[in-house]
Amino acid sequence: MSLKEEINGGIKQAMKDKNQAALRALRSVKSAILLAETDGSGKEVDDSAVIRIIQKLSKQRKDSLDLYIEQNRPDLAEKEREELEILERYLPKAMGENELKAFLTELVRELGASGMQDMGRTMGAAQQRLAGRADGKAISAIVRQLLN
Repeated sequence: MSLKEEINGGIKQAMKDKNQAALRALRSVKSAILLAETDGSGKEVDDSAVIRIIQKLSKQRKDSLDLYIEQNRPDLAEKEREELEILERYLPKAMGENELKAFLTELVRELGASGMQDMGRTMGAAQQRLAGRADGKAISAIVRQLLN
């Protein structure tokens, strides 16, 4: 079952359960997927593209959550927190820091990267292989450390 089908099934289940938070979160994902499919690029929206969409929406929820907490708006913060929990269910399990460092060390060795001039090539390969399983900032920090 593709991720798009899982999301559609999740929307149906949220409707049956009258779960408004899940319904809001999953409808936003479905809307973003439809926008990506009709953007005119002609690219297929596969599971990796859906994961990127969900990551983007999750990051938006995290940023909004931080802002609402900072602005002392617990009502809005709770809505964002609920939606974030729903979105994270559809993302692949994130790698731990030690696991990520071991993976990137092996990748640097495999690519033969030796210095900062290889940063772009290493980051491109890492982000492609780790799609959805690690944060770009964390990948960048570890790759930078390994190449220095």
